[in-house]
Amino acid sequence: MKNWWISVCCLLCATAGYAQFRVEVSGVGTTQIPVAVMPFRGNDASTQKIAAIVQADLERSGVFRSIDLVGAPAIDETTGLQDPAFWRKKGADALVGGSVSRLPDGRLDVRFRLWDVARNENMGGQGYSVAQTDMRMAAHKIADYVYEKLTGEKAVFSTRIAYVTKNGSVYTLWVADADGENASFALRSNEPIISPSWSPTGSQLAYVSFEARKPSVYVHDVETAKRRLVANFKGSNSAPTWSPDGRTLAVTLSRDNGSQIFLLDAITPGAEPRRITTSSAIDTEPTFSSDGKTIYFVSDRGGTPQIYKMGATGSNVERVTFTGNYNISPTVSPDGKLLAFVSRVSGAFKLHVLDLASGTVTAITDTSADEKPSFSPNGRQLLYATEQQGKEALMMATIDGKVKSRLVGSDGDLRQPHWGPAVR
Repeated sequence: MKNWWISVCCLLCATAGYAQFRVEVSGVGTTQIPVAVMPFRGNDASTQKIAAIVQADLERSGVFRSIDLVGAPAIDETTGLQDPAFWRKKGADALVGGSVSRLPDGRLDVRFRLWDVARNENMGGQGYSVAQTDMRMAAHKIADYVYEKLTGEKAVFSTRIAYVTKNGSVYTLWVADADGENASFALRSNEPIISPSWSPTGSQLAYVSFEARKPSVYVHDVETAKRRLVANFKGSNSAPTWSPDGRTLAVTLSRDNGSQIFLLDAITPGAEPRRITTSSAIDTEPTFSSDGKTIYFVSDRGGTPQIYKMGATGSNVERVTFTGNYNISPTVSPDGKLLAFVSRVSGAFKLHVLDLASGTVTAITDTSADEKPSFSPNGRQLLYATEQQGKEALMMATIDGKVKSRLVGSDGDLRQPHWGPAVR
């Protein structure tokens, strides 16, 4: 095995923090919509403050900035926009107000409304009847509504992420809300867990576990916690990624005495994998384009690790990255226009974005140990792991790198994040 691939494996094995997070947002986007999110009537006694969650979601997107609420009149979904001049003076373009009340069956009735301040218009609202445990998800759905009404684009606040933590000798695979909160564990092990990958439906996770003292690929049903072993061939079984239709897994296998990319039938157990790269080099880290027609991957066939692309059957291999001599961990934006990857620059691992049409490469971070980027389902943000101030952390960044959010765990090492699909 060549040294660079061993280094990649070691980088991937450094795992991920605990289930409680706080969000630190830094940076300013080029244009941001000023929005006021009022405290929800009836929500004072709850530990889950809906307005705060909505506000944090909107700020983290990089599209919105918050408005000072000092002196603001009480507003909920029933009051209407009583004093547009007050909010215009505050600089607000939009206003969100709502309420929380308890239903006879113990559930909570969460209602909200959105107003366009500049036009003095009611932009609609919704209501959700939820259990106390689902308050955060209700808040994320409100943030989705606000984002979509004000931008015309799909929002991702109610999606989920997966990541791995290491605490002492225990590795844990977590599933959490997109802000890192509300985490529940899918698997715990005394052996490393790496490379979680969401299925297109958001119902399954593929990942690599070393529980058999070698890397093997499993598929885990998130709701039932049932799992199955899908790749346990001789040698290493690693880097699983799903095809957009959910019927195929691309994996890296070394069963033929060299790390090469194979396709596995994700539906039929025991089906023979089909090899699609045949080089004498190390080919690994496959990832599909959103249309399923192209696979991007890492290979050292040119002497150093670079990113290549090929047809989904292994045809027409082309080199993609030409800047720098060490580029790994490719991920493609949902619209197929951007490629995010990690490049080694003067010994530091930094997140970059490549415009596939123009060839322009943009450095996104100023950190030095970035890992495992993945795009949000709407393609507007990137989730990745890094080291900051001596601590392991999960980060989100807008695709121009101007706004970053740090999801800081209470303790433990946070690694291996992957952003799940938008499923509604």
